[in-house]
Amino acid sequence: MEGILGYLFIYFAKVSDVTLATIRMIMVVKGRRIQAALIGFVEIIIYIMAIGKVLTELNNPVNVIAYALGFASGNYMGIFVEEKMALGSIIVQVISLGNSMYLVEKLRAEGFGVTVVEGYGREGMQHLLNIMMQRKNLPKLYRIIDEHDKKAFVTITDARSIRGGYFTRFKRR
Repeated sequence: MEGILGYLFIYFAKVSDVTLATIRMIMVVKGRRIQAALIGFVEIIIYIMAIGKVLTELNNPVNVIAYALGFASGNYMGIFVEEKMALGSIIVQVISLGNSMYLVEKLRAEGFGVTVVEGYGREGMQHLLNIMMQRKNLPKLYRIIDEHDKKAFVTITDARSIRGGYFTRFKRR
């Protein structure tokens, strides 16, 4: 029983360690120094405890397997948690072959700030919609775009910071 508890400890410690590492890196990229430092403090304590357990019994291959499985699972969990947290701002660009100005008005009515730029593509004159927004509102944006044009071309990039511009509170529905 003690062996199984040891394997579970290694596995869950490594899952926690790698999940925290993923979140810490996001905080670093977003310039959130204090949060990154605090997460790093907890992360390294967990790491030392897990690797210490593995190294004291290095001749036990199940410890190494539990560590490796924890690492793999931690990567999966880190990405999952990061997606659920949806931190930060993004820049979304949309090109719709439908009536773009109708989509612009719909987006603005729903609280999105939209800047329209005219461009020339393969299909002729197009409107490029630039939308700066919080990542957590992306599902709502997708829903509105899909109602208008399921074949719209959408690109998303992270914005490290946003200063100025038009932002409004989203209407609750």
